[in-house]
Amino acid sequence: MIFGALFKIAFDALRANKLRSSLTLLGVMIGVTSVMTIISALEGMAQAVEDDLSRLGPSTFFVQRIGMVRSHEELLKKIKRKPINSEAVKMIENGCDLVDKISPLAFNKATIKYKDEKIRSVLVRATEASYIDIVDLEVAQGRFQSYEDDLYRKQVIFIGDFVRETFFSNVDPIGKIIKLGANSYTVIGVAKKIGSAFGDNQDNFVVVPFSSYSKQFGPTRRGLNLVIKANSVEDLPDAMDQVRVVLRAQRHVPFNEEDDFDMLTADSILEVLNSFTKILRFGLIGISSISVVVGGIVVMNIMMVAVSERTREIGIRKSLGAKRKHILVQFLFESLLLTFIGGFIGVIVGFIIAKALLVSNLGMEITPSILAISIGFGISTTIGLVFGIYPAMKAARLDPIKALSYE
Repeated sequence: MIFGALFKIAFDALRANKLRSSLTLLGVMIGVTSVMTIISALEGMAQAVEDDLSRLGPSTFFVQRIGMVRSHEELLKKIKRKPINSEAVKMIENGCDLVDKISPLAFNKATIKYKDEKIRSVLVRATEASYIDIVDLEVAQGRFQSYEDDLYRKQVIFIGDFVRETFFSNVDPIGKIIKLGANSYTVIGVAKKIGSAFGDNQDNFVVVPFSSYSKQFGPTRRGLNLVIKANSVEDLPDAMDQVRVVLRAQRHVPFNEEDDFDMLTADSILEVLNSFTKILRFGLIGISSISVVVGGIVVMNIMMVAVSERTREIGIRKSLGAKRKHILVQFLFESLLLTFIGGFIGVIVGFIIAKALLVSNLGMEITPSILAISIGFGISTTIGLVFGIYPAMKAARLDPIKALSYE
């Protein structure tokens, strides 16, 4: 039987039973949609993380008191560590020749005010002038803080685009006074718009000189994070070793004990997140596969009904010379056509749902991936083959004489 004839027979059979065909399509579509939604959403999240980490640069690494945590026990152990202090910054500057730039970084959430307006839960970053040379933070207007601002503890502030839009949508923000706590800070610059990631507004931040922050708020209880840039990508491993040696000496870590701090690169963070995403993907796909199996059972039941209703048709075809393989291929093709159409709809709907979830809840954009589309069509094809083979074989094995006398 040629493909054109197969397609016409299958399409006519599906069109003749619109309700039954629609129910079958719905079963397949739900299964494929659930898997497609999960895969597309996870891939979109992974891509967003990768894009975010790419702004750090290949020769950049972090030193943190508590870095990536994989278990509750690990967290309980790391939380006992001593904070990283300013002395560590000076020792690294003086003792690590493979380090190009280093900047301390302290975080806090605070309320800022401008006249009668206020923004709550603004991320306050306290750092030094070198910070902008280490991370990919672009200036849209004005300037970033200078070494003189750090040295003389000037109360200047660099604001994110959300802060600019909220306080200064119709005026020039440069030179305006913002209240942070009890102190007044002069706006010197505005960052280029970044957007949202994982539902968090990346533009709702301000940056102040670390020296001014320390004078106002005192030493941070959680200690500092260190943002460090090696001389080059090639020097990164050796630069990290130099920093490790200096920090272990400064923190009096015995030679036979592990580091009491964490060192992270963009690649190491991405590796941990990818392994977590992989486990999550398999777990969620495993759960959603239940709907795939249900969809397959629906296909098999509907095809069994079709075989029963078309028993006389099968008998006529066989009496006219159709062989078992012709009947088998015909019914299997009908099953595959049904599941292919259901899979096609499921892929589109799944992507739309994933996109809507990520954009509305996490502020992230995604694009269709070849992997997700391939998996979607692969699932629908597998459903058609696995759950369509038994009804097709039953149709092929019917005795033509009994089939013709079937009422």
